[in-house]
Order: sequence, then C-alpha cells, then structure tokens
Amino acid sequence: MIDDRTVLVTGGAGFIGGHIAARLAAENDVRVLDNLSTGSTDHLPAEVEFVQGDLRDSSALDWATDGVDVIFHQAGLVSVDESIEEPVRSHRTNATATVELLERARQEDARIVVASSCAIYGDPEQTPIAEDAPKRPKSPYAVDKLAIDQYTRTFAELYDIDAIPLRYFNVYGPGQTGGEYSGVITAFLEQARSGEPITVHGDGEQTRDFVHVSDVVDANLAAATTDHTGRAYNVGTGTSTSIRKLAELVRDVVGSRSEIVHRDARQGDVRHSEADLSRARELLKYEPTISLENGLAELVTGSR
Repeated sequence: MIDDRTVLVTGGAGFIGGHIAARLAAENDVRVLDNLSTGSTDHLPAEVEFVQGDLRDSSALDWATDGVDVIFHQAGLVSVDESIEEPVRSHRTNATATVELLERARQEDARIVVASSCAIYGDPEQTPIAEDAPKRPKSPYAVDKLAIDQYTRTFAELYDIDAIPLRYFNVYGPGQTGGEYSGVITAFLEQARSGEPITVHGDGEQTRDFVHVSDVVDANLAAATTDHTGRAYNVGTGTSTSIRKLAELVRDVVGSRSEIVHRDARQGDVRHSEADLSRARELLKYEPTISLENGLAELVTGSR
C-alpha cells in the first residue's frame, strides 16, 4: 500500500494513468502531468493536482518531479498505426521523453514504474511468453517500448535507482475511449451496441491476453512497493482469447444481432500473445482477479 507519499502520474488524464491517480488520490499527494492530446481531466478526483504539459517541456518536468517520491510513467504515443506513419514523432514522444523522466527520477532519488508493452516480443516462438523470451518488435511503437524497457532496467543497474518496467498485455476497462485507435474491446462494444457489423481484422484466429485495468493498477502498486526492482514483469492474465471469440462474447453480452465481418489484417500485428505470469506472481505477488467475461459484463452494465 502506498500512503502519505508525493506521487507523479504522467499521462494521468489518460485511461490507465487516470485509474492509478484515482486509486492513490485519497491517501497521497498526487500530481498529474498530461498534454491532453488524448486524455481528459473529467474523471480525476478533485484533490489531484493537475498541470497540462508535455514531458519534453523542461519547465513542466521541473514542476512535476520536484520532491517526488514515486513516479508512474503512463504517458506516450500508444498507436501502432501512428508510429508507422510518424516514426520520428513516436520515438521522441516515447523513448526520448522517458529517458528525460528517468534522469529526473535519478536526481530526485524517486522510484519509477514505467509502462512497457508485450509488443516488444513480436511474434513469439511459443506461448505463454516469459520475460526472457526473444524480442522481435514489429512496429516503431514496439521498438520504442523495447528501448524504454531497456533504459529503465539500465538506469536501475547503473545508477542504483528503484526502477521497474511493466509489460502490459491488452488492457481494457471503464474509461477507455472509442475511436480509430481505441482498444479492440471498446471498438467491438460500440459496434455491437449500435447494431453495426463487428469488424475483425484478419481471420480472427489471432489471440490476445486481455487484462482488466483494475488488475493493471494492482500490478503498478505492487511494483511501487516491491524489493525486487530493476527487473521487468509481464502484466496480463495468463489466458488468451481469439479475436473472433472476443467478438462473439461481446455480441452475446450486449445482446446484439450484429454481424461479424472480416477486414484486412493490420500492418505490424502479431499473431499470438499470452503472458507467462510466473515472475510477477512470485516476486510482485500479482494475481489477476477479473475474468474477461466478468470484465465485459461490467462494461455493459456499469458495475461489477
């Protein structure tokens, strides 16, 4: 448990960052730094101190990191498609900005938990995927995340700071926004509710490990208190679901008659993904608690 600490959440007006900020706000001095390119302050608790700014702005970074105890780094460009279109912007927004933040964490002697991604594994040789599996990133976004991941572990080793990258698998939950680059679950729910066709890219046999944002927050809090720093941890459920099966589950939960249709596969898409949670279970005591079926039901009904 984290209490009575000065906490910075970068990207705290976004999906995952907003949930972390909300969980910590009652017992801590929480700051949020976000440029609001995709996020919103509508759901942030009133006691959170918010500043609109960019990590690449030194004055904003000065304010955000001054006297901070713990940093949860959730900010960044998260679209694979955008990274393919604009790889230089993706690298500056993700990798360069993270190095700047890691350096501030070093100066402040602050613990930092960094959002990495399962995208760094690319197409795995086998599933479930352990943290020491080969890294074969298939997009500029995935390369950025691999750089961030490695930088975080290198700073921990070289400078003896408490730094941990968390390799998120496919995160979903309340507050995830719709649109072209939203999570596939949000997109499927929007289509099913409107009665439009549910569009599956590729043949639908590709698999993903869908993890609820509440479990992701639990993993972040565990990383912020563990003695086992300087290592990367997978954050998922250890269970995979095909995209076609997901479309069927969403349609059933909504009670929709939407047709499921197939489109061309996405560029840079991986075929199969499922987390091996052995390390996170042993060292972080992380255990996912929300099944995909229950998480989908929560999104439809608004309650768990």
